Amino acid sequence: MIDQTASRAVSQTSVIADIKSLFKGLVLISNVLPVLIGFWLALYFSGGSFGDHWLTFVLTIIGSITLIGGALVLNNWYDVDIDTVMKRTQHRPTVTGTISLRSVLILGIGLSVIGFNLMLFTNVEVAVYGLIGWFTYVVLYTMWSKRKYTWNTLIGSVSGAVTPLIGWAAVSSTFHIVPIVLFVVMFLWQMPHTYAIAMKKCEEYAAAKVAMLPVVRGFQLTKRQSVVYIACLLPLPFFLATLGTVFVVVATVLNIVWLGIGISGFFVKNELRWAHVMFLSSLHYLMVFFFLIMFVTMF
Repeated sequence: MIDQTASRAVSQTSVIADIKSLFKGLVLISNVLPVLIGFWLALYFSGGSFGDHWLTFVLTIIGSITLIGGALVLNNWYDVDIDTVMKRTQHRPTVTGTISLRSVLILGIGLSVIGFNLMLFTNVEVAVYGLIGWFTYVVLYTMWSKRKYTWNTLIGSVSGAVTPLIGWAAVSSTFHIVPIVLFVVMFLWQMPHTYAIAMKKCEEYAAAKVAMLPVVRGFQLTKRQSVVYIACLLPLPFFLATLGTVFVVVATVLNIVWLGIGISGFFVKNELRWAHVMFLSSLHYLMVFFFLIMFVTMF
């Protein structure tokens, strides 16, 4: 009896792990969070109340989760040959065979259709941004550029950058400086973040024949480009001056610190360790940036 109970517990844990892996749990959360930030800021600047927009919020968040989830599932389905080679992805159910590729394809398409339709119930602008993000990630990035071109990261970054626009558009028109700047911040942030991952997993990407910049052009160029993209973040807080002096000052310090970490990469001996530091720094940067936005608009 105890053995059967333990077996069921292990099986349930395995299923949960497979689902989490299939949906790339942390990636899904990191893409839905900017949707929430965009929605929150649109309410703040338009003077709207959450009580008047609660149904829109529910449709937007659930629609975003399902559409983004569908895109991530389709990425797993299409990249199964790459995932089989790379150590960090060999546990995915598409590789192990615990979930059939046909089932994964049907799930990805189904979630994408449901998510898009939920966004249509919100408004057309939300659905358009959702479609842009989905098409960019699934078709232009996953199916077209990822295996061929080093600028695949540029294309992939667009899909993540539209997420705050989705949230903002659910409340108000995105013809406003704040959502535009958020789009640019998200776009620029993803470049050094992704380059750091690509450096850390350079050998795996090379084995899988994925045309990431460190694989094709080397670490030095990758570090230079990372610094350039971080430097481009420096003026952006000043375009968000309506969020207050505290925001501008703290966000500027945040940019300078990250830029300093990026520049330090030219003087280190252990480049893989530096790439790991850059990766962690990018995660902390985004977390602090979003927390700062919430803080200054609450108090």
